Amino acid sequence: MSEPSAKKIKTEEGSSNINGTDKKDIKPQNQAKIHRLCPYLDTINRQYLDFDFEKLCSVSLTRINVYACLVCGKYFQGRGTNTHAYTHSVAEGHHVFLNLHTLKFYCLPDNYEIIDSSLDDIKYVLNPTFTPEHIKHLDSSTKLSRAIDGSLYTPGIVGLNNIKANDYCNVVLQALSHVTPLRNYFLREENYLNIKRPPGDSSYLLVQRFGELMRKLWNPRNFKAHVSPHEMLQAVVLWSKKRFQFTQQGDPIDFLSWFLNALHRALNGTKKQNSSIIYKSFLGSMKIYTRKIPPTDLNDKEKKTLMATEEYQEVSTESPFLYLTCDLPPPPLFKDEFRENIIPQVNLYQLLTKFNGQSEKEYKTYKENFMKRFEITQLPPYLILYIKRFTKNTFFVEKNPTIVNFPVKNVDFAEFLTHEAKANHKNTVYDLIANIVHDGEPSKGTYRVHILQKSTGQWYEMQDLHVTDILPQMITLTEAYIQIYELRK
Repeated sequence: MSEPSAKKIKTEEGSSNINGTDKKDIKPQNQAKIHRLCPYLDTINRQYLDFDFEKLCSVSLTRINVYACLVCGKYFQGRGTNTHAYTHSVAEGHHVFLNLHTLKFYCLPDNYEIIDSSLDDIKYVLNPTFTPEHIKHLDSSTKLSRAIDGSLYTPGIVGLNNIKANDYCNVVLQALSHVTPLRNYFLREENYLNIKRPPGDSSYLLVQRFGELMRKLWNPRNFKAHVSPHEMLQAVVLWSKKRFQFTQQGDPIDFLSWFLNALHRALNGTKKQNSSIIYKSFLGSMKIYTRKIPPTDLNDKEKKTLMATEEYQEVSTESPFLYLTCDLPPPPLFKDEFRENIIPQVNLYQLLTKFNGQSEKEYKTYKENFMKRFEITQLPPYLILYIKRFTKNTFFVEKNPTIVNFPVKNVDFAEFLTHEAKANHKNTVYDLIANIVHDGEPSKGTYRVHILQKSTGQWYEMQDLHVTDILPQMITLTEAYIQIYELRK
């Protein structure tokens, strides 16, 4: 940082004013006068302001002491005489700047602070804040907001920009932003502001970025009717050690699984149910019963002997889960001349019988084969179902196009629970709140998401920046991939 800008930081903290007088000497009323008469406020162009991108100087690429020019929207460093912001203001005749860190406004090159309530909307777009009262009414408010270009939007139902191939992240972020306890937790920064991480561990930034994105998605006073998840995705690339990129397509279930676990750890979560908002919302548990299958080339007597040994007895383990994997029946291999256009269909309840503790399924490993049964013991408040559409074989990835018929409301899990488990659950009825869909071929396809807006009961389809309303009957005809259900209270 150049020397003048270092001096200026000192000025900001309140040592001495630009003309050498001490700040304490200025009478409040004079100060108000100095501040109020900035002749350049009408040059601010709100159309160009976009605070979704990384806060770094467009010339030196530094992140320290960055100001946004409110006339052209570009970011520059410093405000002392040799800094990029100062040079820009003299060269271009742009005079009003906002410090992106302290949220103070300045007029350059004269270098005085502007205090004017007409600028509060810009401050709010950079850092939206929510009161508990506001959050309480989010799911019942039907009020529309108006963007600067005059278009109307519903807070929470806004498009996410696709930078190159990050639609697989966008759909997951959109779906999670409608999980009420998760949303309410992240909308108030004080909930996670004081979480301490070990020295050198900066994964807390992932929490911060997700909170920022959540607040922008639900911002009732945004300048535009969409949000760019740029900073959030950069945090994802960094903390997933480049496993998830926004330049190449990924799998939403891999991203969702990694993201929930990463957030849980960053919030200092432990193995306990209530240790983080993630586990409170999504953690369920099941019992897995496993038994080994004897080799097929043995005769009956040898099989019987083997079955009596300890190695071949059924073993049960308790296993927590954040989502349930549903297996689709294999699609028919041959199409006959009449049935050419019929797409195979299956009922959701049929897929869920996997978890009733009775149905067995064979799992093969390199050497041995096992039979497994799954029995749900604890249902979470929000249940994520993953419908396994892709299978990898030696040569390529295949997609199963089977349509799953599912009700949008009243999915009752009682019939998949044992009597003991049923006794522990007051409610077992779930309603769908988000449905992620995959379209196209396995490697090249795109993702979109259906979201329920609770206040109006209207469903919306979101694909990157496009947001359209959709009938609930149409949702069930799509190739559903990941679904989030909410337990009815």
